Amino acid sequence: MLQAAIVAVVLPLSACESLKQGANPEIPLWVHRPGSVISLLSQRQLTAEGRNLDEALEAGRPTIDAAHFRVFVGSSDHGLYALRAQDSSSIWRFETVGAVQCEPLYDPKEDVVYFGSNDGALYKVRADNGALLWRFMSNAEIERRPLLYGGSLFFVNANDTLIAADPATGQMKWSQHRAPIGGMSIAGYSGVAAYEDRVIVAFSDGHVGAYDVRDGTQLWQPVDLSAEAEENLGYQVPKYFDVDTTPVVAAISSGPVAIVAAYAGGLFALDTSNGAQVWSNPRVTGVSDLAMWSQPAHEPKNGGPTIPAKRMLIASSGTTGLWGLNPEDGTEEWRQPLPVGGVSAPAQVAGALLVSTTRYGLFLMSPLTGQVIDGIDPGLGFAMAPAGYGNRAFVLSNGGWWLSLHVSPPG
Repeated sequence: MLQAAIVAVVLPLSACESLKQGANPEIPLWVHRPGSVISLLSQRQLTAEGRNLDEALEAGRPTIDAAHFRVFVGSSDHGLYALRAQDSSSIWRFETVGAVQCEPLYDPKEDVVYFGSNDGALYKVRADNGALLWRFMSNAEIERRPLLYGGSLFFVNANDTLIAADPATGQMKWSQHRAPIGGMSIAGYSGVAAYEDRVIVAFSDGHVGAYDVRDGTQLWQPVDLSAEAEENLGYQVPKYFDVDTTPVVAAISSGPVAIVAAYAGGLFALDTSNGAQVWSNPRVTGVSDLAMWSQPAHEPKNGGPTIPAKRMLIASSGTTGLWGLNPEDGTEEWRQPLPVGGVSAPAQVAGALLVSTTRYGLFLMSPLTGQVIDGIDPGLGFAMAPAGYGNRAFVLSNGGWWLSLHVSPPG
């Protein structure tokens, strides 16, 4: 078993040194690990040897069932695994025909797991033993997490098709499709979000649409963010039209919005009622994942006035770094320069953000400032986003190593 590298404690950089480090992507601030709050609890080879030859990376994200101390994770070896959270031992493994790079959805009401595979199918299995309940063939890879909402199961495949299915039988209720733009997209696509009577999804041709959860009726004219990208780029045709991020629905002072990211055009907040643009930030390009971090109002440990509630929109970009933004207007509050190779979507652990990187291991960061709190480098590369619950986190490396981590509360 590989051993985790010793985490070095370093003194804070001077302001001048910090600027130099941030300006040089070969020596990013990420490699400096000021504390020692991340500990490696266990590490084991998970994937079946010789079965992950068709995929170079382990993508997606684990799903945690805290009530039963279980974790579910897909793998490039074509399997979905159920593991015990206490010791990372295996409970069961379900075999598919393709790599499983989808974040599973656990439904505690039925004690079942929904997940997609690169074989083009969506599966429903029992969480206790992995027994198959039904399989729906969509004819294109399914890598984004499904959504249970309003009595239906919603999911999107790589062919830009949104499908609503009966969660009990797997029968399709309705679908919506947009023709992808060949040769003009980044690998990846949007998942589905929901608000009130509608589901909201983005497509690789740069459009964002809203559909009635009951019958798929189009509720507002699809918004063309590729046109916005052209305007932001001085009317040059953008190289990539994609809107690959799953929308984030947020309540702001002007009303509920769906926040989406166009790869070349930046971030946009759209009114959930009609798709009208509320704000945009064209600087935040190359975004692959969005997440909302929130902190309730609370009393400080050492006394004093109440610390007000705080929210931060976190954007993960493969080209411009990790961003902390004000969801009210999209303005930048902080930006962390990229480590070479990129950064995953963040997981909330112990009140902070945990991200994985392809070259430097895992890092715990302050969601308020973007500062690195701690890091651990087990000598493995990561494309999968970690999953967190309380002080525990889990992630699968590109080489198929499963890591269980403990995070002490920062500060």
